[in-house]
Amino acid sequence: MGMHKQLGYCGMDCAECLAYIATQADDDEERKEVADKWSKDYNYEFKPEDINCDGCIAEGRHTAHCNICEIRKCGQDQGVINCAYCSNYPCEKLEEFYKIALDAKKTLDDEKHWLD
Repeated sequence: MGMHKQLGYCGMDCAECLAYIATQADDDEERKEVADKWSKDYNYEFKPEDINCDGCIAEGRHTAHCNICEIRKCGQDQGVINCAYCSNYPCEKLEEFYKIALDAKKTLDDEKHWLD
């Protein structure tokens, strides 16, 4: 199996996430840049203090979005490591998300392949 990454339930690689990177570096300037970028990209007002995340499945801090993320909540409810481990994979929530996150889909498809 490939190198294990810290993945979100959806298959996103936390190490590539701008909020995760800024938080782990504890860089307020970076937090502000991420908040500005995401506010434009997602048409939602992010503040620099919203940009705090220790990773999707980790205990600790999570961005405002992560706290309301349906995929994350579902994964927690199902008690799975990530969505590839769920008997309903891939579900409607993921299909919608994968329209904008093809890398995450590929990651979980690969993971599912190893499990089967």
